[in-house]
Amino acid sequence: MPSDPSIDADTPSKPPLRRGDVVELVMEKMADRGKCLTYHNGQVVFVPHTLAGERVQAKVVKRRRKFAEAQLLAVLQPSPNRVQPRCEYFGSCGGCTLQTTSYTQQLEDKYQLVRETMTRIADLPNLEIHKPLESAAIFGYRNKMEFSFSPYRWLTREEIDSGEVFDTSFALGLHPPNVFAKILDIHRCHLQDERSTAVVNGIRVLAKQHHWSPWNWRNKEGFLRHLVIRQSVHMPDFMVNLITSEYDAECMSCLEAYLKEEHPYVTTLVNTINSTPAQTAFGERTETIYGPGILRERIGDLTFEIAPGAFFQTNTLQAEQLVNVVRDLAGVTKKEHVYDLYCGTGTIALSLAKHAAHVTGIELIEDAILNARSNAALNGIKNTTFISGDMLRLLNPELITEHGNPDVVVLDPPRAGMHPKVAVQVSRLNARRIVYVSCNIQSQARDLLILSKSYDAIVAQPVDLFPQTHHLENIVLLEKKVS
Repeated sequence: MPSDPSIDADTPSKPPLRRGDVVELVMEKMADRGKCLTYHNGQVVFVPHTLAGERVQAKVVKRRRKFAEAQLLAVLQPSPNRVQPRCEYFGSCGGCTLQTTSYTQQLEDKYQLVRETMTRIADLPNLEIHKPLESAAIFGYRNKMEFSFSPYRWLTREEIDSGEVFDTSFALGLHPPNVFAKILDIHRCHLQDERSTAVVNGIRVLAKQHHWSPWNWRNKEGFLRHLVIRQSVHMPDFMVNLITSEYDAECMSCLEAYLKEEHPYVTTLVNTINSTPAQTAFGERTETIYGPGILRERIGDLTFEIAPGAFFQTNTLQAEQLVNVVRDLAGVTKKEHVYDLYCGTGTIALSLAKHAAHVTGIELIEDAILNARSNAALNGIKNTTFISGDMLRLLNPELITEHGNPDVVVLDPPRAGMHPKVAVQVSRLNARRIVYVSCNIQSQARDLLILSKSYDAIVAQPVDLFPQTHHLENIVLLEKKVS
């Protein structure tokens, strides 16, 4: 649950809220994970799908020692920033929790969350924080969507109340909030474009017609596991990746014929095989059924080839803004050496290469490093080195001896942030500047607390890559302290 200073307040003297209690609340502020926070008799209460200033009726559904969570029953006095959600699955689907909030207010809420987090966790009350860079598109912006198959379909309240009989033995869609055992059968997601929607709905019909069984996570039986749609913004590429428990040539032949006939814009079909119990869209191998088996995309003047399982920012246009911010804050010159730590497939590293003497990228996932090397070759970039390995093990004097000291370090770790020892090792690299990119401001703030012993945090620039959700990217510039 979101951490908040108010949660650590003294235990109230009045009786605590109990599960099932129905209370009237006036919401105070947006907290982490898209839930609004308020107090009831001194007790912290989180209510999703509410806005600051709203008077609401809510039912307590979860009680913890320091806070309670409640379900919204009615908005008694709405905020002027409340809007009608576009999606028919809003509230039933676990994504897009901010659809009832105007986009202007979404940006303001995210800005305030960055300010509060940098002050409370990173102890940087005087950090200059710019307003988030807004997304040009607030719907239909995702270049990748991952859907799950399941023999356990979740019905919405509207479907239950309709009295209609539904087939609950097959679903293709997304998880409801905090429910991992069932799947909400989704026929339209507004974060993807209409072509993607048509492919998803078509494959659902095809699978039912041919009796392809969805994977059952309980008995570990079934065929269909996930469906991943990826598409390019600046190129004509469109990838369909069907994740199955085994390879079935007849199924793939049928799917190939269907896509070529009904969706000729699909440029490649791949089949990832995951025979393990793990509920993931990755697997032991990927077969290319037709097309090149990769997706091409452009960021600035660079072309990237993206493998089916490779990470790439899901909002292409905003990724371009993010890369531009990193480049500007890094201020790299032709005489300087850059370390790009957690470099992934090399998007940032290759974008900085033409401004630097050399860029060294380090990443744990070997496939991503192979992708980064091929992308460097594709763009004729020769002043980069990409290394695969664990950051905690690689950041040592031997690395410096072999590759040289960095003048600038770029950090873009996973959501969990850096291992504390890695943060210390980064400080010891003695780079003049660090540019820290993060999709999790809480873990970023914890890391900044360590880095700030040797560096001054100069400025933060949030970038909103994920409209309608509580997620955002935050970029912080740090400069070496003057002794």
